[in-house]
Order: sequence, then C-alpha cells, then structure tokens
Amino acid sequence: MRYADKFLARLGNSERLGLAAMRIAIAIVFLWIGFVKFAPYEADSITPFVANNPVLSLFYKHPDQYREHLTREGELVAAQRQWQRENNTYLFSNGLGTVEIVIGLLVLAGLVSVPLGALGALLAFLTSFVTLSFLLTTPEAWVPALGDAEHGFPYLSGGGRLVLKDVLLWAGGFLLLVDSARRLRIRYAGPLGGATGNAAPALGHGMASPRR
Repeated sequence: MRYADKFLARLGNSERLGLAAMRIAIAIVFLWIGFVKFAPYEADSITPFVANNPVLSLFYKHPDQYREHLTREGELVAAQRQWQRENNTYLFSNGLGTVEIVIGLLVLAGLVSVPLGALGALLAFLTSFVTLSFLLTTPEAWVPALGDAEHGFPYLSGGGRLVLKDVLLWAGGFLLLVDSARRLRIRYAGPLGGATGNAAPALGHGMASPRR
C-alpha cells in the first residue's frame, strides 16, 4: 500500500506535466491537419462540410454543385480536380490550413510563453465550435437512408464520427485556456489589480509554481 500511495501521490502532483502533454497533443492535431490541408485530396474531402456551412460556403463559387464533383480519397479525376480549382476549393483549403498551423504553433508556444499559449488555447477552443457545428449543417455527417434501418440521427457517418472527436479538442482547449488565465492572473496580479503578495499563493494553492 505504501508504494501504491507514493505512486498515486506522484501522479496526483503531475498536473503541469499533464497540461504540457495536452498542449503538445492539441498542437500536433492542428499542425498535422493544417499541413495536409495543402493537399488536394484533403481539400476535396472537406467540400461537403464547407459547402453546407452558411458562412464558410461564401468562400466557394458554386457550393450548391459540390455533390456532382465529389471523389474518393486517393482518386484522381482530372475533370473534377479542375472544377475544384474553379470553385476556389484549394485556395480556401490553403487559407484554412495556414490558420490551423498558426493555431498549432501558438498552442505549442504556450510551453515557453504564457500569453502566446493563452491566445492559442482561446483559438483552439473557439475553432472546435465551428467544426462541431458541421454536425448540424452537413447532411454527409449522418448515415444516409439507403435501405438500412440505421440512418440519420444518431447514426454518425465516417465524416460525422471524425467531427465528433472535436469534443475532445473543445474540452482540451478549454482546459488550457483556464490554466492560461490562472497563470496570467498570477503573473499580472500586482500590475492589474494592485493585489498584495498574498494573491499568487492563494491561486496556486496545491499546485506547482507556474512557469513564467
């Protein structure tokens, strides 16, 4: 029992390590997914999500025609590729990929910079609301009615299951945002609120001192 208690005690005091791991994990997701957004196959695959979104669809020239030009991942159809170019599919995807890479870098920067990490956490948190909204706007997020008894809500398609995982990004982004807010308040407690030296220990009770 003594060893088990020691293990649990050390694990329970690993909050900073856990937050760092969460930060790295979220950064990997944004950086990797942002990178592949520059590949045509990925730009093609997000067409249904973009075309059905009332705001994002404005970036496409012909969002109402996307169903006629869908291809499978790894499939190259010259005519459909040309239509996607004319539709601004790749231009939009490149821009989106750039934004995701920037968010990933900001989240990762939180390992050494609290303000940059806070901004990255906020953007990651807000981005998850956009992606999760696809469950409401994208018909392809649900199993179509093609004869099987299980279709529509709550039966998620492959794309829908992928979107649902952003619930984890939402929670992780919020966790990092809360931690960043706490660390920022400790750092700027005096300059912002004229707090006495007792403010920081009260906020950091039970935790390791945050990196500054």
